[in-house]
Amino acid sequence: MSSVQALILDWAGTVVDFGSFAPTSIFVEAFARAYDFPVSLDEARQPMGLGKREHIVALGRLPSVDSRWQARFGHSMSKEEVDHIYRTFMPLQIEAVTRFATPIEGVLPVLTMLRQQGMRVGSCSGYPHQVMEALVPAAAKLGYQPDHWVATDDLKAGGRPGPWMALANVIELGIDGVHRCIKVDDAVPGITEGLNAGMWTVGLAVSGNEFGATRDEYQAMSEAEIAARRAPAQKKLHQAGAHYVIDTLADILPVIADINQRLNKGERP
Repeated sequence: MSSVQALILDWAGTVVDFGSFAPTSIFVEAFARAYDFPVSLDEARQPMGLGKREHIVALGRLPSVDSRWQARFGHSMSKEEVDHIYRTFMPLQIEAVTRFATPIEGVLPVLTMLRQQGMRVGSCSGYPHQVMEALVPAAAKLGYQPDHWVATDDLKAGGRPGPWMALANVIELGIDGVHRCIKVDDAVPGITEGLNAGMWTVGLAVSGNEFGATRDEYQAMSEAEIAARRAPAQKKLHQAGAHYVIDTLADILPVIADINQRLNKGERP
């Protein structure tokens, strides 16, 4: 029997949406539509993992964005401007997630195998509930249905990097110890979330936000290109405190085996 009882999984860049493009590309579009203001995809990726309104706030505070905003509007981004961008963002995001709901290659067979062994699959996201209500059924049609999901605005305590969404999964799934859970995420706030919840944490260096490539772009890269992009992603996730960093969720079986051995020796995250 596995000592690990549950995986608590992020969504975009972890289980679906290789490269985490549904959220990042829509931030670029929302800024453009709301204020005809350009932000780059690289800038949009920097606060990834936060709740989406918090993401807009953090994006506006980036020195590069803030300086351009002040030059254009004469002040830093205001609450009212954040609210307008968020209102613009929401319908675009709801539509986008249904187009980016395809499970990442190799993930579903691994999850099926683990569930057959009794593993529970929880999930949480930086997406708000309204977006998740579109993403969850779209992913289900393509074969992915977690045992439970929590959106970033479902809990009064808030979202990442706090532990609350991860812990809500522990309660709902009936897991008897947080040390028997593995939090898997492609972004730093999700790793911090898992650490704050007392869980083992696994970062994803290739399928998600830090690597930032589509599946087709990734497959077309040389080994040298892959290594050059993987290395900084691995470093950032390790520096965030991830206990393990792998390429994609499909690579998690050896990690679970190692954590089982550590748990059986009495180790804790």
